[in-house]
Amino acid sequence: MLELTVYGIIYGSIIALGAIGLTLIYGILRFANFAHGDLMSVGAYIALFLISVLFPVLGVPQERFGGTSFGWPLILAMPISAGVTALIAIALDQMFYRPLRARRASPVIVAMASLGAAFIVRNLIYIFWGPDKISYFPGLYRPAWQLPFDIRIRPDELIIVILALSLVASVYLFLQKTKLGKAMRATADNPDLARVTGINTERVRLWTWGIGAGLAALAGIMYGVNAQLYPEMGWSFLLPLFAAAVLGTVGNPYGALIGGLVIGIVQRLSTEWLNPAYQPAVAFLVLIVVLLVRPQGIFGGRS
Repeated sequence: MLELTVYGIIYGSIIALGAIGLTLIYGILRFANFAHGDLMSVGAYIALFLISVLFPVLGVPQERFGGTSFGWPLILAMPISAGVTALIAIALDQMFYRPLRARRASPVIVAMASLGAAFIVRNLIYIFWGPDKISYFPGLYRPAWQLPFDIRIRPDELIIVILALSLVASVYLFLQKTKLGKAMRATADNPDLARVTGINTERVRLWTWGIGAGLAALAGIMYGVNAQLYPEMGWSFLLPLFAAAVLGTVGNPYGALIGGLVIGIVQRLSTEWLNPAYQPAVAFLVLIVVLLVRPQGIFGGRS
């Protein structure tokens, strides 16, 4: 059980990172973005292209640090992939969602448009990379540390948790201390009042898409480091992402951290009694219970 809890924290860190982007988009733009999970996949596959195709051609050093997957290829691929994914998300907003907002479409219509965008993105992944599972570094031997209580953890997994927590802390400081972060929070609280007070809400919207999609890309890359890439991986993450966002209170980025960790731990612990294939059902059950018992989430309101 303790070992499953440790694995749940690792998995929950990835969920939390994706859920923060999701909850930012919902809190500020006011719609459920069903394409968010597929943005995770896009970010992971862009990093794969950089690591396996572009960087070897450019002569980027291929050595890795210690017994980890992390080296210059992965370190350079992470910010580039996050930036490209952010641009893709902004392009989707301008092509699909902005015209709908101009026509004052309901949030349900915009959410359905995001579902269509998710199918488009996923099928593009199928076209360019195919349906097979792929690893960033096929055949790489990654030793595990033997910890007390017979717990085994790979250095990659520890780095994933540290990176995820560091990024969550960075988002928190960004929202609390920077002018743009405060503008994003003001827009989330009251878009009309923010606009009247001189805040450029369109600029806030673009930054929201960029930051949310960038975090999703990084979450996808971390999952790819810990497991394997496949086109449906972002879609399979979507339910845990929504469960984490609702549990941590929709619109609350640091609540998404707690929600992600809780969902990750609960899903991993459930494998002690259930087939691992039922983990998405466990996330769905947690989501239903939270909506019935405390629909406002554990923090009771948006930040």
